[in-house]
Amino acid sequence: MRRKPPGQEEEPMTDTPKSSGERHIDHIMEQLVPGSDRYVVLDKAKQFKSSWVELGEKLLLVSNKGRYREWGYNSFEEYCVQEIRIKRGTAEKLTLAYRFMEKEEPQLLSTREELKPLPDYRSVDLLRKAKEEKGFSEAEYDDLRKSIVEEERSHPTVLKKFKEVAALREEPNPLAPVKASLAAARRLESALRGLDEPPAAYLPQLAELISHLAAQLEAMGEDPQGEAGALREL
Repeated sequence: MRRKPPGQEEEPMTDTPKSSGERHIDHIMEQLVPGSDRYVVLDKAKQFKSSWVELGEKLLLVSNKGRYREWGYNSFEEYCVQEIRIKRGTAEKLTLAYRFMEKEEPQLLSTREELKPLPDYRSVDLLRKAKEEKGFSEAEYDDLRKSIVEEERSHPTVLKKFKEVAALREEPNPLAPVKASLAAARRLESALRGLDEPPAAYLPQLAELISHLAAQLEAMGEDPQGEAGALREL
């Protein structure tokens, strides 16, 4: 066996082989300027499991500002699938989970460096659904939040808890579709206003729809601002 020259240490053999997705991302990064917006998003994608919040934040920016067009893609979905190598559903959960944390749990975002591990983005998306779509009571929501943020329960455990409560609420709830529609309309308005050239012809109609849904919710005895406030644009 050939010996290493004196003073030269053996290289560690602990690195695991990279997946095809990682190699694909590395190949693109090699052609970009380090620190550029496109480079940074790809870097966050490589660190997906440990920094989903950062990836969700960057993807929201890419979607809102239409940056994917500058990089040669026709749609946000095409960009996510072909460059970042994540499915449309995953990208949607990441961006919605980030938006929700920004609105409902800003203190978690401000202390993200101390959160080890971060709450699973899928669990955060369930928390969002509990509040915005499923009509969980305050006590039910707080209990689900505690299991995610404080007790750091695994996603399967959180999903089981979510389904148990949601099953009890499968009876027709007149508030649920109005809440979901209002939340979706506000998300659409936020996304459109983030475009470089917002479709001005449609924004007044969308604002009228949001106003109508908010009034309908208020007439049903629910605070529309308590369910879905305006989201800060990145």
